Amino acid sequence: MPKEKADEANAEDEASKHTDEYQCSGKVEIDFPGLCALLDMKDIPTVSTKQAASSTTETEEYTASAAPNWSKACLKVELENEDPLSAMKLRVFGWKVDEQIARVLLKMFPSLDKLQRLEFWQAGLTDQMVTSLKNTVSLCSNLRVVTLEGNHLPEQSYHLLLSEDSVLTHLHLRNNRIGDKGAHLIGLALSTARSANKNLKVLNLAFNCIGDAGATHIAQGLRFNRALRMLSLCNNQIGDSGAAQLAAILSEFALTHEEVVERRKMLLERTQSITAKRDKKPAANKNNPKSNKKLSDIKLTQSKAGEPGELEKPLHAREKGQSVEIVNPLLDQPLQYRDGELFLPGNKALASLNLAGNRITKKSLPLFLTSLEMQGEGQCLLRLCLQRNRFPPECEYYVKIKELMTLRDPEKNSS
Repeated sequence: MPKEKADEANAEDEASKHTDEYQCSGKVEIDFPGLCALLDMKDIPTVSTKQAASSTTETEEYTASAAPNWSKACLKVELENEDPLSAMKLRVFGWKVDEQIARVLLKMFPSLDKLQRLEFWQAGLTDQMVTSLKNTVSLCSNLRVVTLEGNHLPEQSYHLLLSEDSVLTHLHLRNNRIGDKGAHLIGLALSTARSANKNLKVLNLAFNCIGDAGATHIAQGLRFNRALRMLSLCNNQIGDSGAAQLAAILSEFALTHEEVVERRKMLLERTQSITAKRDKKPAANKNNPKSNKKLSDIKLTQSKAGEPGELEKPLHAREKGQSVEIVNPLLDQPLQYRDGELFLPGNKALASLNLAGNRITKKSLPLFLTSLEMQGEGQCLLRLCLQRNRFPPECEYYVKIKELMTLRDPEKNSS
């Protein structure tokens, strides 16, 4: 028996070696079956390709409760054009991805230069697979959209896909039984006082099990995130206390003691960094008095004009000509001191918030209305979905919210 196990282990090692040495061509129809064969797989899923131009208008082909068709394992590939190297979208729809299939896919992804979207629906992914996927995404130059739906992860590792260095712009995580623990991890990934995701624009968390505690964690993550534009939390289990936290971050909010301390630390670090750069300038211009004179003249002019010094200016104002970055709101936005507390402007970057189908009552509606009114004009929330909650549609505050959102609707205003 030990000899048989040793032979199996040697065979697996040999197969792994061949797989690692395999040079992917970027053609899914060749690489996928080829890699599966090297792993000595018995039932290799078929590969189905189609051109994007031949596809119909993109619609939801499944619902959250749809049952998977386990009998047909087929890797669906959408090509940008006739070129087999132009795979732009890969879908695993309703069949289980085991460790070998996962290994093959992760091996292929970096070779697909045109790959933009990945979709895994009811694919039986594991936490380890998602961890490996996170590490692979950074190697895919054009991959920006990932969909994981119907894949329950015991350790709730979904947050790994929206880490601070993630390049994804769209992440769809519907129907994964994400609870308050997963929402907590996602909230921390969206932002803390020190770090924030800077690329994700759309986050879909519909049809999960997020309650008030989870909604509070998500709201916490939106305090310092200024990248996210669309958030869907529809069809969860959010009640009034969670809704109140989400409403609060839309308008100005008071910083906690920990956030105030963190802000002081960051301001000190920025001051030290700028001072260190200034100290280098005189050394560089030591033998050039003319240069030193101009520098002093510039400082004197700014002082006379009463303009803010470099320390007080927002970072984006001091970095013209460089790539635009989303700066931590603790440093870049004006704060107000009132009643012994520091207040930060609310999150106006979020343009769409979907809370339909939850457990919100009319008690929360005045909070949303007040926050929306405080946002004023300009950049602000444009869409707020609250239907199918626990209040009548004719509720006074709900009617006012709908009227206000109608005035903000960009489609209606442009017509």
